[in-house]
Amino acid sequence: MSDTTVAGTGIGTTVVTQIGIVVKNIEKTARAYADVFGVEVPPVILTDSVEKAHTQYYDEPSPAQAKLCFFHFGQVAIELIEPVGRPSTWHDFLDAHGDGVHHIAFQIKGMDEKLAYLAGKDIPLIQGGDYTGGRYAYADAEASLGVALELLENFDR
Repeated sequence: MSDTTVAGTGIGTTVVTQIGIVVKNIEKTARAYADVFGVEVPPVILTDSVEKAHTQYYDEPSPAQAKLCFFHFGQVAIELIEPVGRPSTWHDFLDAHGDGVHHIAFQIKGMDEKLAYLAGKDIPLIQGGDYTGGRYAYADAEASLGVALELLENFDR
């Protein structure tokens, strides 16, 4: 599948890399996904602490973490997310909606530029931080798109 954006416009890609689903019980939900799709239950990992991940929630440090597991289906991964600690966009979503699709993720280059572009579209940054090898940011597109957008930027090696 090719990227069909015009150079210099949008977020720079139309290729979805991940769909994030917030859940109350990751172990139970992961078993259900594995059963339905006939695959192994992937390992559940805990995200890094604020000291390592530099988690920011509305521009303030947050101790929030999450349990994660990933089902890889072709180019798209289904990410299950169980919030641990507050405050976080994951807990906000779970409190407001219960289990459900939280975000669509895109691999990008130029995080700051892309976040400024989204802010200009009234899609503000909610939460961001680092992960081993890169950084992430959630932008609040719920009012306009019905879902958050996650931008993933891997550090150049």
